[in-house]
Amino acid sequence: MLKKILKIVGIVLILLVVSLFAIPYFFKDQIKAKIEKTINEKVDAKVAFDDADLSLFRNFPNASVRIDKLSIINKAPFEGDTLVAFEELNLKMSIKELFKGEDEPINIDGISSKNGLINIIFNKDGIGNFDIALKDDKDQKDDDKSKPMAFKIKEYSVENFRFQYYDETSKMKMVLDSINHEGKGDFAASKLDLDTKTTAKVSLDMDKANYLKNVALSLDAVLGVDMEQSKYTFKENKAKINELPLEFNGFIQMVENGQLYDLTFKTPTSSFKNFLGLIPAQYATNIKDVKTEGDFTVNGFAKGTYTDTTVPKFNIEIASNNASFQYPNLPKSVQNIMIDTRIINETGVINDTYVNLDKLSFRIDQDVFNAKANIRNIAENALVNADLKGTINLGNVTKAYPVKLDKPLSGILKADVKTEFDMQSVEKSDYARIKNSGNIDLSGFNYTDENGKAMTINKAVVEFNPSRVNLKQFNAVTGKSDLAVNGVLENFYGFVFKNQELKGDFNLSSNQIAVDDFMTAETPKENEKKNSEAVKIPAFLNCTLTAKANTVLYDNLTLKDVAGKLIIKDQKVTLENGKTNIFGGQIGFNGAVSTKEKTPKFNMNLGLNNVDIQQTFTQLDMLKKIAPIAGIINGKLNSTIKVSGNLDAKEMTPDLKSLSGDLIGQLLSTTINSSNSTLISALDSKLSFIDLNKLNLNDLKAALTFKDGKVNIKPFDLKYQDISVNIGGSHGFDQSMNYDLKFNVPAKYLGTEVNNLIAKLTPADANKVETIPINAMMTGNFSNPKVTTDLKQATTNLVTNLVKQQKDKLVNTGKDALNNIINNATKPTTDSTKTDVKTDVKNTATGILKGLLGGKKKEEPKKEEPKKTE
Repeated sequence: MLKKILKIVGIVLILLVVSLFAIPYFFKDQIKAKIEKTINEKVDAKVAFDDADLSLFRNFPNASVRIDKLSIINKAPFEGDTLVAFEELNLKMSIKELFKGEDEPINIDGISSKNGLINIIFNKDGIGNFDIALKDDKDQKDDDKSKPMAFKIKEYSVENFRFQYYDETSKMKMVLDSINHEGKGDFAASKLDLDTKTTAKVSLDMDKANYLKNVALSLDAVLGVDMEQSKYTFKENKAKINELPLEFNGFIQMVENGQLYDLTFKTPTSSFKNFLGLIPAQYATNIKDVKTEGDFTVNGFAKGTYTDTTVPKFNIEIASNNASFQYPNLPKSVQNIMIDTRIINETGVINDTYVNLDKLSFRIDQDVFNAKANIRNIAENALVNADLKGTINLGNVTKAYPVKLDKPLSGILKADVKTEFDMQSVEKSDYARIKNSGNIDLSGFNYTDENGKAMTINKAVVEFNPSRVNLKQFNAVTGKSDLAVNGVLENFYGFVFKNQELKGDFNLSSNQIAVDDFMTAETPKENEKKNSEAVKIPAFLNCTLTAKANTVLYDNLTLKDVAGKLIIKDQKVTLENGKTNIFGGQIGFNGAVSTKEKTPKFNMNLGLNNVDIQQTFTQLDMLKKIAPIAGIINGKLNSTIKVSGNLDAKEMTPDLKSLSGDLIGQLLSTTINSSNSTLISALDSKLSFIDLNKLNLNDLKAALTFKDGKVNIKPFDLKYQDISVNIGGSHGFDQSMNYDLKFNVPAKYLGTEVNNLIAKLTPADANKVETIPINAMMTGNFSNPKVTTDLKQATTNLVTNLVKQQKDKLVNTGKDALNNIINNATKPTTDSTKTDVKTDVKNTATGILKGLLGGKKKEEPKKEEPKKTE
């Protein structure tokens, strides 16, 4: 009986487990359909999600529904903007909710999400992209009849969330990033205590000016929630801005036209450590053991209604009086710290907000620095008035504060500047309304970067005047390089405050610039990181730089007397009137480099004047590819080169396959250096009639074009003694080649046999075979050339023709002789010239045959016949 009971129990358990696995498949489509129906009946937007998954094990005994990659995309007027996106959204509910009818509400007990985004936008018309609820009256009535889902949440959480807010009218952008938040409470009750924990990073920008950037926030709070009045009251709470502690009292209430605020806040203690805690962690270290004196407090309130036209009145006071601090293990302290700052709005109109920094001062040793400023009219046209005055020994900064530098700073900074301006004047570069005076002076500044490169600024002076900011002096040394710069910054404030282009006109002079001194020596990890990023010319630069340098060291090149003008604008550098002495001559250059597109591009016009050919075409890699044969020529060159193409986005070196352009060159006082040239050796072995080392290339002009990695040579002529040569063809940047050489060779250079045959011709006939065309082809590549000629065939053909001419001549000569004999035989018998026809024909024929056969056989002596006796 017991076995039977256990067997039944086992079967039931198996069925239960199987059911728990099977039920999700039965109800998956039902859940997915209800989600789709609920969303589509409620919103006017494009809603999509990859899948909806039901599990009975994840939160057993409750059921879990997971929605993957949910997104809500706006329609017009925010077409294509993402309003909401979740990589994963989880809903927790009782299993019994799965068995409800189609029109019965499903109660949700808990919600959690991962990697979410909410993106709120207000356009210039004041319309928000979050207003996506359907407005149709019929839908409003049906809403009361059909509510497939309801919420009775007891807990919720979000992990790695991002909230974005942008108002096109005020140009205010706020981002809460890396949000982790959780809350617990019974939302079914009309009043509850909601226990929350929150961490986030906040950034705030107003009209291109950044006020906060990734400031760490945290809040652990119990909020009293009154659901009926939509009121949230701060009870127990601990907040931090970075490490600055704050406590809140009061409430926030949702009202018909906005939110009602009645809040006060303050630092729970007055220790100056509160100020150090306000500094972002990346710029400070553990403040636990810092010795401080004096106080630092933050107090404030916000009271009133936030609406489309108003903000709560508020007053934030930040104060410190005669404070000091000293970090353990650091020799210097910061003394006499005075801070008196207020941020106030007394009317509820955002433009009436003003900031008063009435005093900020401190002392390190005997160096005192003071600053004060006030900002008014901040929303419409901020008015700024500021004074800076004092001295800072930069060497004491790292001795008093734990700045994270690989090498300590040194130098003396002195400032005495007064400025008064408004933001509209900055935007319009209306210098008449900008009032500046004073200067900033930096001397003896030494800095070593993380890669060990050191720079010393011997002297830098910036002068402020009402119209502009002058860089009066800048003298610096780094590595093997020295720099002297002066010039004008035309919109210094636009660059600093409004993210405008940095406009200026500068002059640079130097005795020597080593380009390597301005390149980064990367560690392997840095190199890996940098290689993933393309080099870009900064978009904010809009300036000119007129430069002169006695010597520029670049790679293995030494350039002398370098000069030119650089125009930097729109992510493009244009080079004008550049010139340098190098390779025994001068090179002029004009061109441009642009990194605006994904693939950087360049174009360059070069003028080479009297430069050494071998140095130019062996030390400049690009020219070596264009004309590798030039490396075996000694002498000088005048040339113009136009070249354009793409650059490698990371290395900024030319992409040879993309190069196109042309080159026109004239050789001066040139000779051929064939000692190390396999190409010349191959030609010499095939062309016996010419000595290439004696080839005359003086004043030779050649033109070539190149594109898609191939160079085409326009056919050109040259002379070797009394031999003319025509050369044309092409080669590739891969060193492959295909050239045709056409020679007109005097026959006298083609051997003894030919000369002997020509000697037998009459002068008139010899002139007809004065020159013979010889063709040669060069293929293969420059390091392993293949040379073929038709020299042998041309010589054979010539000999054959000459032999034929001689035979034809002899035949014609024989015919003439026979005709003469016949003519003589027909003369009258009295004619004294009458000959023996039989004898003449025999002798003439014998001569012709000998000539035709070329034989010169010695005649055998005739045997004397014995005399007959009578």
